[in-house]
Amino acid sequence: MGHTRVLSLAVLLLCLGSVPQESQAARILGILPSVGRSHYIIGAGLMKALLDAGHEVTIVSPYAMKDAPADRHRDILVPDLAAGHGVSGPDLFQYKSAPNLMVLYLVYSEIGPETSEALLLHPNMVKLMESGERFDAVIVESFASEVLYGLAEHFGGQLFVFSPFGASMWTNELVGTPYPYAYIPHTFLSYTNEMSFWQRFTNALVGHADKLYYRCVFLRQQEAMYRRFFPRAKLTFQQTLESVRLAFVNQHFSLSYPHPYAPNMVEIGGIQIQPPKKLPADIQKYIDEAPHGVIYFSMGSMLKGRNFPEDKRAAFVNVFRGLKEKVIWKYENDSLPDKPPNVLIKPWMPQSDILAHPKVKLFITHGGLLGTTEGLYHGKPMVGIPIYGDQELNLARAEQAGYGVKLDYDTLSEETITTAIRTVLEKAAYSERAQLISARYRDQPLGPAKTAVYWVEYVLRHGGAPQLQSPSVRLSFVEYNLLDVYAVMGAIALSVLFGVFTMLRAVVRLLGYGKRARASNGRKKNQ
Repeated sequence: MGHTRVLSLAVLLLCLGSVPQESQAARILGILPSVGRSHYIIGAGLMKALLDAGHEVTIVSPYAMKDAPADRHRDILVPDLAAGHGVSGPDLFQYKSAPNLMVLYLVYSEIGPETSEALLLHPNMVKLMESGERFDAVIVESFASEVLYGLAEHFGGQLFVFSPFGASMWTNELVGTPYPYAYIPHTFLSYTNEMSFWQRFTNALVGHADKLYYRCVFLRQQEAMYRRFFPRAKLTFQQTLESVRLAFVNQHFSLSYPHPYAPNMVEIGGIQIQPPKKLPADIQKYIDEAPHGVIYFSMGSMLKGRNFPEDKRAAFVNVFRGLKEKVIWKYENDSLPDKPPNVLIKPWMPQSDILAHPKVKLFITHGGLLGTTEGLYHGKPMVGIPIYGDQELNLARAEQAGYGVKLDYDTLSEETITTAIRTVLEKAAYSERAQLISARYRDQPLGPAKTAVYWVEYVLRHGGAPQLQSPSVRLSFVEYNLLDVYAVMGAIALSVLFGVFTMLRAVVRLLGYGKRARASNGRKKNQ
């Protein structure tokens, strides 16, 4: 009996000793500078996951986090960055007439650098930088914001980044994830992973041109800013870029395409999605009283429904008036001209909670990654109206996958809107496809929040986790693309060919000499 008790105690102690200890609470700094609320919502979802895991989080952003624990959360607000981007913000429909690559140029030349500079010069940010505080991890939004990566060394933390719209070229570059143009479309093109020859040609041309401009122009400008704002940094700008420990991307293979990720690039698409909350009473009553279901219409956080040109707004109003379904429209104004009785308007909506309702039958969207992810999570088919950025790409994917229809903004009319709505509502295949993708997406071992927490803690536990980092980030363009190797191979091949040619030429000459000699001897005999 005594031996049995001792053995049981030993086994118990062994089991207890084998249980992994929880990571100690870390001090984490989140840099979320973008004025776009959709970008902030992704970053805030990541910060909330870390808060829920018991870590202490400080967030620098134009927006405050709601319902966060006061003892472990602090907002360093920089509201000036979002000035003019509220409900009555700028009319971004103007970008529809601009080529998508022009929008990308504006990101490189104005949006990214100006946002970063405004953040680093803001009094609240300056105060934090002069405070002497230290953090274990610094997480920065990757959106033409490379100069901000210098904050990791400044605060003594491991550097993480997150991309709000998937695996972009500039995020891939940080961790060595390849970008095969044969089947991964450029973020600002409207292609899918199945491209024709000319689409692959255009994709490769745009991708290489983008990379060339990024490396030769944009990064040099960012390096100048880096030297200006971090004059005492021990790391060079290039070393700072190479110090990225892990990159999170707002993407999931079930919602997009499989990507050849480096080990330290992790998908957390949908991290902002929380369990459905109770809807506001007026919205709940409105949906409950819809016998034929509800259509939810939102153009996102940056595009404003109120800024639709009058003719296009009137087209939507007239179409909605003829529907048997009710419509909930995120519309940033107190009134909608000639509003039909079956339309409810509000300047801001609890979007994910609305999409979670079983009576919502259709999502009309601009095609932003945040909205399309939430729509697919809840299994809702879509009608999309892309305007700029990655919206064309996202809605091209929706059409290819069979859960949505894309409308051309320039040709919007009552006829095209009605046809798209009726097509998606009346053909069960669209809803079935959305629900199939929803089931695939939800089938995850941990989910995006727990996945993100695990990898942040993993990197901190293992001193930056250098074992995850690809050596490709330290290779030059020539080395990475094996241009030096191919050059030597080419030289060897040419040398061999030259040698063979020289020998053949010598043989031919020798044979020719022999023939001439025999011919000469023959003539002499005849004489």
